[in-house]
Amino acid sequence: MKQHIFLALICILFFSCITTSQKKGDSDSGPSLVEVKEVEGNYDFYVNGNKFEVKGVGINYVDGHDFEALHKAGGNAFRTWRVNNAEQELAAAKKYNFMVAIGISIGKELYGFDYNDTEAVAKQFEKVKNIIKKYKNHPNVLCWVVGNELNLLFNEDGTLKPVNPKVYDAMADIVDFIHQEDPNHPVTLTFAGVIDEHLKEALERCPKIDIVSVQVYGDLENVEERIKNTGIKKPYMITEFGPMGFWEMPKTAWNREIEEVSGPKADGILNRIHKGLINNNSGKCLGGFAFEWGQKQERTPTWYGMFHKDGSQTETIDNLTKLWTEKYPENRAPRVDSLLLDGKKAVHNVYLKPNQKYTAEVFASEPDNDSLVYKWVVSKEVIKRSQGGEKEIEPPIVSVEVLSDQDGKFTFLAPKEGEYRILVYVYDNKGKAGGGNVPFMVKR
Repeated sequence: MKQHIFLALICILFFSCITTSQKKGDSDSGPSLVEVKEVEGNYDFYVNGNKFEVKGVGINYVDGHDFEALHKAGGNAFRTWRVNNAEQELAAAKKYNFMVAIGISIGKELYGFDYNDTEAVAKQFEKVKNIIKKYKNHPNVLCWVVGNELNLLFNEDGTLKPVNPKVYDAMADIVDFIHQEDPNHPVTLTFAGVIDEHLKEALERCPKIDIVSVQVYGDLENVEERIKNTGIKKPYMITEFGPMGFWEMPKTAWNREIEEVSGPKADGILNRIHKGLINNNSGKCLGGFAFEWGQKQERTPTWYGMFHKDGSQTETIDNLTKLWTEKYPENRAPRVDSLLLDGKKAVHNVYLKPNQKYTAEVFASEPDNDSLVYKWVVSKEVIKRSQGGEKEIEPPIVSVEVLSDQDGKFTFLAPKEGEYRILVYVYDNKGKAGGGNVPFMVKR
C-alpha cells in the first residue's frame, strides 16, 4: 500500500514539474506565458514573469527577412501580417531569441470581403481557429495580431468610409475563441490611424481585445495625446510606424507623391520615436514595431523599406541600433541631405523638355569617410497605385542618354513626354546606402 502511495506522489510531482515547465515556456515543452500587466500605473509585457520591452520591427517575409541583421541591431521582436512563412519565422525567432507578434490575415472590405456573407465569415473563422491551434504552443509567440487595418475603407472621393459593423462582430467571435483556446497570449486588432469613431465602434462590438494597436506615421509624435483624447483605457501598441506616409507628404502639380531623401527621413523617424514612444508618459504604451525590415515597392522602391533591394542597410537601421544598443554600428550608412534636378527640389514641380540636357545633383556625406559610389536610375511612374499597403508593381526603368556621371552629378538627355522619377542610390560599398528621388514631368 505504501509503495502505491509513494508511486502516486512521484507521479504528481512529475506532472507538476511538466506543468511548471510549460508555464515557464521551456523551448521543448510548451508556450511562454505572456501577460500584459499594470504595475504602478504602467502597462508592460511580461514573458514568463519577466518584463519585456519591445524593440521591434515589421517583417513581411517576401519583402526581406534578414533576421541576423535584426539580432545584431539589438532588436528582440518582430510582427508579421500572415502565417504563410510562420515556420521559418518562428525558427528564426527561436534561434535569435525574438518574440513574435503573429499576424493573422483577415478579409478586408477594402479588397471586397463581404461580412454580410455568413458562409464566408464562418469559413474565415475556421481558418483562424486552425492557425491558433497550430502555433499557440510555440515558446516565441508574443501575441496574436488579428487582421490589419480593418477600418480602412474609402468613398469614391478618397475620404474614409465606415466599415460594416459586422466586421467587428466577426472579430469578437475570433477574440473570444482565442481567449478560450489560448490563455497564454494576448490578442490585438490594428487600426489605421487614431480615429475616434472607428475605435469606439470597434471596442463596443469587440470589447475583449487585450491591446489596442494603431498604425501611425507622421502622427506618431501625437499618438499619446490622440489616444488620450479617445478616452480608451486599454493599453496600446504602435504596430506600424516609420517615415512620413505618402498621404502626409506634398504632391507635385500632377499629383505624384514626394518622398523625403534618406537623411531627413531618418531624422524624422528618430524624432517621432522619441516623441511618441520613448517620451510617452501615458503608462499605457507597450512599444512599437518599425515598418519595415525589408524592401517593398509602394509609390517608390525606397519609401518604407529600411533596406534597399540589394540588401544594403539605411541610416534608419543605424538609428535603431543606437536606440536599442546605446551605440551605433561600426560602419554607418551614407547620409543624403538633398537632391536637385535642374537646380530644383521635388517640391518645386520639375518640368523638363524632351531630348534636352539636364543635370541632377545629390548632396551626400559619409560618417566613416568611406568612398561613395553613386547609381542613378530614371524610371516611369507607378501606373496603378495600391491601397492599404497591398502589392504594387514597380514601374520600368527608362533608358536615357548619359552625358556625364561623376562626383554625385548626373547629366542626361530627358526622355520623351510623360511622368518620370529620377532615383539616386549612394553606397559605401560596405553594405550601407542612402538615396533619394525626384518626380518630374517631361512635356513640350
